[in-house]
Amino acid sequence: MFGALLAQGINLRPGQGFSAPLETLTFGQVIGAAIVLILIIAAIVFFFILIIGGVRWITSGGDKAATEAARSQITSALVGLVIVFAAWAILQLIELFFGIDILGGLQIVNVQSITP
Repeated sequence: MFGALLAQGINLRPGQGFSAPLETLTFGQVIGAAIVLILIIAAIVFFFILIIGGVRWITSGGDKAATEAARSQITSALVGLVIVFAAWAILQLIELFFGIDILGGLQIVNVQSITP
């Protein structure tokens, strides 16, 4: 009954669909993936804070205190977004100058990189 629950019977190796097997995963790749994940989550959080601040501004109904609170929230969200994108730009510069791969090839798509 408990034989199926033993750890020896569990296969933890990924299937053939993975591009980088877990056996060859380095500490640097894990740190790079964590940095990318943090940047993406922070950008999404600050974007939603910006949206919530805009909704608070719209629903303030002319109340001066509510309008100021919404304006403060929007300003804070914009500063947060600027900090996140500045961190991304600094990481891109470090990659360029030192020739290391921190972000694992994360690029913002531009018009020139899209081919018809």
